[in-house]
Amino acid sequence: MDLRETGWNGMDWIDLAQEGDQWRARGIPYALHQAGFGIGLFLLILVALATDYSLVLMIRSGHLSGAFSYQGLMEAAFGKPGFILLSLLQFIYPFIAMVSYNVAVGDTLTKVLMRLAGAGADSLLSHRKVVVALATILITAPLCLYRDIAKLAKVSFLSLVFVIIILIAILLRLGTLHGTIPNTEDSWRFANWGIVPAIGIMAFAFMCHHNTFLLYDSIQDVDQHRWNTVTHASILISLVLSALFGMAGYATFTGNTQGDLLENYCWHDDLMNVSRIIFSITILLTFPIECFVSREVIENSFFSHQTSPEDNWRTFRHVGITIFIVVTTYLISMSTDCLGVVLELNVS
Repeated sequence: MDLRETGWNGMDWIDLAQEGDQWRARGIPYALHQAGFGIGLFLLILVALATDYSLVLMIRSGHLSGAFSYQGLMEAAFGKPGFILLSLLQFIYPFIAMVSYNVAVGDTLTKVLMRLAGAGADSLLSHRKVVVALATILITAPLCLYRDIAKLAKVSFLSLVFVIIILIAILLRLGTLHGTIPNTEDSWRFANWGIVPAIGIMAFAFMCHHNTFLLYDSIQDVDQHRWNTVTHASILISLVLSALFGMAGYATFTGNTQGDLLENYCWHDDLMNVSRIIFSITILLTFPIECFVSREVIENSFFSHQTSPEDNWRTFRHVGITIFIVVTTYLISMSTDCLGVVLELNVS
């Protein structure tokens, strides 16, 4: 979730305002079931506070060390081995995230378009490779070609609006489905044994440290105080949205809640199908943020000595790296239709 000079940190990133990508917030109802409803809400607040503190601490450490990149900060603390290890991790995490976005969009949009458009098995809309290719060419690739992440502020705000629309749809279905879905035996337990996996889901939902310095650099007239304000506001918005997603989703399906909340709803439910389309658009709008991170890692690792504005190859290199990342993630995402495997690999 991105609050910029306007107040919004355009980054879905806290996964909830982030990614907000709020797309990871769809797993919060399942996390509440795993940990128990009461303990789950407590853990959600705890994870949000830990994220807030760590983001503030990262920028403060950057000021103290004079290193204003995640890679530079690790190098200042651990030397060259730290730089190399962090570079690998910081590249792999958003890269796999982009693959998972393509897989999720392909699976979701293909099914929804076949339902809403009445497309048959022979239609182009029934082929996920075509659907993802069109989404890549028309939406993600052009946005990824931006050089300044601040240019995505309006896109990120639109993503946040879409998340709120999805939340409204979930609240409406809470009212219409109330009483029709039987509660399970352990529905409203205060605490369950699945605390550890629940923490993992929540931590994944708030994961945004890999793009912290990119966001910091995108804020005008930024200093530590302003960054703290942006961070507190962003985390608070993410926490509220995540809690609402979690409580509304869990209250609807209780112990029957799946890892992906939207999978609980019927595929002939047109309201939720529209929500699935909006969700897919939200993912596509989040994709460029991850691309920015992977591209920065490559540039810092291999071309850090070529940062002069007079560098004749600067634009060519920027476009080339971007196209390489976008095309590679597309090709890998087409090799599997199992989102669970991709997410497990990334979370691990």
